[in-house]
Amino acid sequence: MTEYELSFPHPGQDTDDIVVVRPTGTLGPGGHPVYTDDSGIVRAEISDRDEVRMLATGGRQELTPPSTVHRRA
Repeated sequence: MTEYELSFPHPGQDTDDIVVVRPTGTLGPGGHPVYTDDSGIVRAEISDRDEVRMLATGGRQELTPPSTVHRRA
């Protein structure tokens, strides 16, 4: 099972927020697998070229793309 680490800039700090996402077994609007974190708040469609499309999980959510994406085995 492939997991990904998504890094998001944390304003005002030198470190990024790291979120680990795992496959959900569903496909996103682009036809690629959808991944989510343990909370279910962070959802992303990730292509086989590691291109990320963030998916909203609630109203008024700001979809900030990750600054880096790392595949985990």
